[in-house]
Amino acid sequence: MPALRPPRILLFDWHATLVDTLDAMYAAVDEMLTQIGPLGLAQRLAPVSDCKTIDDAKLVAYVHQHHALHPKLRAERRVSRTDIFEVLFGSDAAAKQLAHEAFNVCYRRHFGEVRPFETGIPQRLRRLRAEGVRLGIASNRSREFLEHELERLGEDWVGLFDAIACGDDATWHKPNPEVLIRALDDLYAVPATNVWYVGDSTTDIAAAGKAGLSSIFYNGANWDDGWLRKIFPGSVEHPWLPDSVVDDFEELEKLVVCCIRHALDNRDCNERTERLFSSFFPEWQNTSVLAPPRFILFDWHATLADTLDAMYRAVDDLLPRFDELGLTGRLIDPAKSKTVEDARLVEYVRDRKQLHPKIKADRKISRTDIFEVLFGSDDEAKRIAHHAFNECYRRHFGAVVPFEPGVRDMLVYLKKLGIRVGVMSNRDREFLEHELEIIEDGRWKDLFDVVVGGDETRRRKPFPDPILKAIEDVGENPGLHCWYVGDSTTDIISARRAAVTSVFYNGAHWDPRWIMKIFPGTRAHPHQPHVVMDSFAEFRELVRLHHGKVADSDAAP
Repeated sequence: MPALRPPRILLFDWHATLVDTLDAMYAAVDEMLTQIGPLGLAQRLAPVSDCKTIDDAKLVAYVHQHHALHPKLRAERRVSRTDIFEVLFGSDAAAKQLAHEAFNVCYRRHFGEVRPFETGIPQRLRRLRAEGVRLGIASNRSREFLEHELERLGEDWVGLFDAIACGDDATWHKPNPEVLIRALDDLYAVPATNVWYVGDSTTDIAAAGKAGLSSIFYNGANWDDGWLRKIFPGSVEHPWLPDSVVDDFEELEKLVVCCIRHALDNRDCNERTERLFSSFFPEWQNTSVLAPPRFILFDWHATLADTLDAMYRAVDDLLPRFDELGLTGRLIDPAKSKTVEDARLVEYVRDRKQLHPKIKADRKISRTDIFEVLFGSDDEAKRIAHHAFNECYRRHFGAVVPFEPGVRDMLVYLKKLGIRVGVMSNRDREFLEHELEIIEDGRWKDLFDVVVGGDETRRRKPFPDPILKAIEDVGENPGLHCWYVGDSTTDIISARRAAVTSVFYNGAHWDPRWIMKIFPGTRAHPHQPHVVMDSFAEFRELVRLHHGKVADSDAAP
């Protein structure tokens, strides 16, 4: 993750960050929800299918039925009013605005009791002011409530804040960034990453991101790391991630001081957030470090060519034979699977001797990856499965088309650049050669400097042997100047073990969360691609940018 810039301004959320007004807040939400029918809000609740998490869906369903919060939510007292409204009304900004207005009417009957969310907050804030940091508040709370609550906190809090912007100072509430920008206007400042916004909700983090500020998630509710990753998925629909997570104001003070005094690179100050969210910013997104390619080797099936129909038919023929082949007893223990989805696949095949219909409908997983999931590190079981698959595939293979339009033109372009090109597959050579002969009426036959089938080395992928054979056959030495392009986790493992540049072709259009899940970078599953590309148009541009660039080193990754 990028290093945090030293803050010159700290803006804070109010409720559940600086102060505890939970009793009054939940009482007002309870009262407001009883009115969602007359307010016309019941029919504007978000569709359950649009919810970010299962828990969000349950909240919407419960409110829809009972016009009240679930007792467990009230007992835990962890979710802010704004986040509740975000879940309930989703993208309906007008409904959220109406809900906030109704809340304020209800809150007027309950507010008054207020206390610091932690002991020692004003003392820590004064020490931060002494470091030259200006302080402000940006809250969805109405000014009449916030100023009353601030006054009730006592003289320790007097004069701490240089600016206060409230929900009724802006047209829209957070996650719209308007209230944060209003606070900066009062400070004669403009949005920048050296302004930090500290808040306790996903809404706060989204508002900070939209405003262009650094976002600090205050984990005063003591969520565990698993829940933090869940509420900040880093997906296309929910992209906003905190730049740092702190559990208390002592940790916040240390982070600020560390960043001020170690401004050049303060990642060590932010170690926990690096651990939590660094997978969302993996090094394989940084294409600038790639070495220029002299040799590019491609996987065949589901990368250059589409032979999915025949492949899945052959797997369908093979799985019912697992008992006679002695493979059922060699299936991996599901508890040792990499993901929950992998475990379900193993259990389904063990019970039914077939693939789940969803896997066949999605058509996203290669035969080799299926065998990797089913047998794990049992290389002999995988050898038996590949051999039996070939017998089945012989009854189905023949039809083959480019995996996407323009593949041949891309290969011709690489040849014109003077880059040697190869194709390699776990598929036996008899099938690979036949498919090369017939794809686009044989117009691919002379494009490749080397062709390697899965039966030409002692070990198939995920071992590096086929890649190393292809490199040797074209007279190269392994190194980052050799690129291997494939569509499966098995391809990336094989490339990494061969010490070449690994390019993951996301032709199946997995979303970013799933890609990070199948390449977790853990001790058990350390192999990650150097780069991910979604199309061959994107790959062609990637090669163009790097062709002829002077490599710093051809050392292994």
